[in-house]
Amino acid sequence: MKKSKISLKKMRRLLWMMGVFKIPMIAYVRPKLMLLDENCSQVRIKLKRRTKNHLKSMYFGSLAVGADIAAGLHAFYFAEESGVKVSFAFKAVKAEFVKRATTDVYFNSDEGQLVKQVFDEAMETKERVNKWVKVEAKNTDGEVVATFDMEISVKVKS
Repeated sequence: MKKSKISLKKMRRLLWMMGVFKIPMIAYVRPKLMLLDENCSQVRIKLKRRTKNHLKSMYFGSLAVGADIAAGLHAFYFAEESGVKVSFAFKAVKAEFVKRATTDVYFNSDEGQLVKQVFDEAMETKERVNKWVKVEAKNTDGEVVATFDMEISVKVKS
């Protein structure tokens, strides 16, 4: 099993490719990966015509895409770092919308070590492993606009 450090540039490219080839909704909202390391991830989605609802705030679907990416990127990060293929999905989502998102939104997850534990356990057991990951969405003023609890399910492909 190879271990190599993964650059932010490479992860941005992988996110773009995933949007273009696998999940078109990601490409449609055009998220920007701002930060990704072993502990934290941050994704920004701009408030634009594509991401707005009729109330001129960020559409529910755009918020869900941002939370999905922020929570799921660590699984890709650790898989790329280890050189193994993983299958992962979200089994459940709990969301609380605190206020309307009328600016760009930053999605933050500091659960990298939890995802690493899930990844390691899945590699060891060869079984699917599930854990809850938290994501916080903040506007450009740093105010929380939504919180998400997402149950990530990881299995290492053989």
